[in-house]
Amino acid sequence: MGRPFEQIENLVGYHRHAIGALIAEQPMRRNAMTMVVAAEAPPLAADAAGVFHVGNSRVTLDTVIGAFCDGATAEEIADQYPAISLGQVYAVIAYYLAHTAEVDDHLRARERRAAEVREANERIFAPAGNRARLIARQAGPESA
Repeated sequence: MGRPFEQIENLVGYHRHAIGALIAEQPMRRNAMTMVVAAEAPPLAADAAGVFHVGNSRVTLDTVIGAFCDGATAEEIADQYPAISLGQVYAVIAYYLAHTAEVDDHLRARERRAAEVREANERIFAPAGNRARLIARQAGPESA
C-alpha cells in the first residue's frame, strides 16, 4: 500500500484539476453572486426586571452562559432548551466571548441581587421551625 491517504489525495487532485478546467471554460461574470455581511445584534431582550432572555423564549442569558461555562457545547444547550435555536445559542456564546467582562459583571450583579432578595425573604418568612410546623399540621388537629 502506498502512503495512507494516497487515494484521497489523488481524488482531491483530480477534482481540483476538473474544477480548474470548468472555471477556465466559464466567462468571468462580475457580481454574479454577492454576499452581504452585516453585523447582527445578539438575540437578547431584557424584561422589566432587567433579566435578559434569549429571543422570545423564557431561557435566560444566565442559563445559557452558566451551561457554557460548565462545559456544555452549543448543541447540548440547544438540545436542553428546545425553545431556542442552535443559531441563537451560538450567537449568545459569541456575544459572551466578545464581551466577557461586561456579561460577567452583569451576572455577578444578578447573583448579588438574588442573594439579597433571598436573605430578605428569610428574615420575613423565617425558615426555622418549618419542619416542625409541617409535621404537626400533617399529624392533624388532635396532636395540637
